[in-house]
Amino acid sequence: MWRNIFEGISSFFTEVAFAPLNALYALELKTWWGGNLFTWIFMSILVILLVYWIRQLKIFDENGEEDKSIKAHSFLE
Repeated sequence: MWRNIFEGISSFFTEVAFAPLNALYALELKTWWGGNLFTWIFMSILVILLVYWIRQLKIFDENGEEDKSIKAHSFLE
């Protein structure tokens, strides 16, 4: 009984859950650009969000709204 349960879990992960990753692996064997397309998309989103965050920090710093005291956070008290 337990063996069937664990084989079912194994079957689920190898055939269903990891199917998109296996498809990316097969695509990368055909074309490097296609296999790494999602990586480039996620890296682009990360860079855009990082630039936005840094600009927002600069805006708050220029307005003097940033609390730069030693006790700025409650966990430092």
